[in-house]
Amino acid sequence: METYITTDELATRIHYDARTIRTRLKDAVLLEGVHYIRPFGGRKLLFIWEAIQRDIGKASCGRAPAMDAIPMASGRVAHG
Repeated sequence: METYITTDELATRIHYDARTIRTRLKDAVLLEGVHYIRPFGGRKLLFIWEAIQRDIGKASCGRAPAMDAIPMASGRVAHG
C-alpha cells in the first residue's frame, strides 16, 4: 500500500520548504508517475512517500563530481 502525502507534509518530512519542492525538485528529481501523482487529472499533487524514501539518496549519489570535473556557475560540470 502506498502512502500519499501533500506538498506541505513532504516538506515537513524532508526538511525542505514546500515552495522549493514545487519549483526546484518537482520534475527535476521528483518525477510524475514515480514520486507524485495528480489525482483525477487536477492541479493538486500527492507525493508517494515510499518512492521518495527509496530514491531520496540516489540523486545525490549520481551527481558526485568526477575527479576531472570542473564545476560551472550554472550548476553543470565540465570535464577536463
